[in-house]
Amino acid sequence: MSAAQISSLFVVWSVVGIVAEVPTGALADRFSRPLSLVAAGMLQAAGYGLWIAAPGYAAFAAGFVLWGLGGSFGSGALEALLYDTMAAAGAESHYPRVYGRVSAARLLSQVPAALAATVLFSTGGYELVGWASVACCLGAAAVATRLPDARDPGAATDGGAGDDTITAAGYLDVVRRGLTEAARCPAVWTALVAVALVGSLDGLEEYFSLLAQDWGVPTPLVPLVLLAIPLAGAAGATLGGRPHRLGRRGLAALLAGAVAMMVGAALLRRPAGVAGVAIAYGLYRFVLVGAEAGLQQRIEGRARATVTSVAALGTDVIGVALYAAWASNQPALVAGLAFAIAAGLPWLLRPRAAVRAE
Repeated sequence: MSAAQISSLFVVWSVVGIVAEVPTGALADRFSRPLSLVAAGMLQAAGYGLWIAAPGYAAFAAGFVLWGLGGSFGSGALEALLYDTMAAAGAESHYPRVYGRVSAARLLSQVPAALAATVLFSTGGYELVGWASVACCLGAAAVATRLPDARDPGAATDGGAGDDTITAAGYLDVVRRGLTEAARCPAVWTALVAVALVGSLDGLEEYFSLLAQDWGVPTPLVPLVLLAIPLAGAAGATLGGRPHRLGRRGLAALLAGAVAMMVGAALLRRPAGVAGVAIAYGLYRFVLVGAEAGLQQRIEGRARATVTSVAALGTDVIGVALYAAWASNQPALVAGLAFAIAAGLPWLLRPRAAVRAE
């Protein structure tokens, strides 16, 4: 497929997210966060299965729809489940560190996946890799069935008077609560915008393999060469979740440095540029974890997954613009948007007290 067709599939993926993010986040709040994670794994498995069973542009598009739905069910639900479970145990102050580790684990899982993909592809081609992916998604869904939900009547709670409000409230009421907090609480919506803007840059990861090929990395070696990127990202996520003294201006400087390093690698157009991409991705993940953890710490209502899904919706909207810029061969525009995001971070990440005082 052409670069334009590949980008159009990413747009389909993002548009599905735009439509489904908030409704699925409210479903997680209204019913069960663990069940939302189960649905995420099963939908993604169905998408991968479709790609293998009926390869072609139409099947890929349908698979991206299923993948987008799966991602929507998972985004917001995981963060809300983790934060509320820690809050029920009185350990919410440790959320950034734990969330950094969770993010790092996500990235580190790409290492055995890449090694397995290399072996499986040489053995059975795309079909074997695809069915192995289906099995992994179903396995993740099975694990999610064992996760506790702190809001269940039998689970530990923080002792608040209305711990079961979300489960008793109507679905539309949950949507209203989440959207109201996202729109009317300055401390929340500024952090939400920061997460949406920074998170949108993660969509560029989808192009890393294409860039490696364009820069002269042999196709069979691309999965192995790109292992440096998730490893650096995992290191950045882990460090980003730990206490540090960089402050919001320091985070903005790190993000600007990451963008500059990506631009330099693109101009180099050599296999060695992958090392620059890896360093840039590590810096980026450091900033992203800090922004996402800050959002969770500012949400005070019980529609936590819904509010987090609003941030994911913003990420998808901005991501579509980035995909369009890339598809139209406008790398300078992509870089300009990324630098603009870095420039706006100090204002968006102002301390909660400063936001409320304005």
